[in-house]
Amino acid sequence: MNVLLFGATGMIGQGVLRECLLDDRVTQVTAVVRAPLAVDHPKLRTLVHGDFTDFSALAAEFKAVDACFFCLGVSSAGKREDEYRTITHDYTLAAARALPDRPDLTFVYVSGEGTDSTENGRSMWARVKGRTENELLAMPFHAYMFRPGYIHAQHGEQSRTPLYRRLYPLLSLLHPILRRVAPTHVTTTENIGRAMLAVAGANGAGERILHSPEINRAALQGGY
Repeated sequence: MNVLLFGATGMIGQGVLRECLLDDRVTQVTAVVRAPLAVDHPKLRTLVHGDFTDFSALAAEFKAVDACFFCLGVSSAGKREDEYRTITHDYTLAAARALPDRPDLTFVYVSGEGTDSTENGRSMWARVKGRTENELLAMPFHAYMFRPGYIHAQHGEQSRTPLYRRLYPLLSLLHPILRRVAPTHVTTTENIGRAMLAVAGANGAGERILHSPEINRAALQGGY
């Protein structure tokens, strides 16, 4: 499997990259980044690209892709709707449109619990993610939307958001409690990576919108 990865420097992307490099089904991971990664591995190649609203120059590089894992994202805190929409919606759709026109290709998008599929709710971030999901689901490939709640980093992955970096040590201590009191809202970076690989091998089968329980189940089963 040839995987195209966006967001490899973020907490989720770090975890997904780790699982891809460990999995024998993956022959190559191509990470699209703004700056070179501090990771060296025989299966990893990086494409440094500046304009994330236009990936047309990389279309030839994407021809052999079997699955695209889109983990790039940003907190909506302190951002205007147009600014948040550019990063959350426009970057994602630009990547999707640059992929080869192959119905067997899989696109997995990391959305979030509470996403508004109607695009009409009060929450700005939920509307924007809902629009992004809806447009991806209408495209001619196997699209899967991941809507995790709390995500526990298992192997030293770190968020690029300063506030989240400060909060995660405390939340990590609370993780065992969260698993007991709210198991349907908790997953891990490892499970997200493994679940992405599972749905990529499903050939379009299964549910297209996965919350934490479905993500965890796909990860543990190793298939979908």
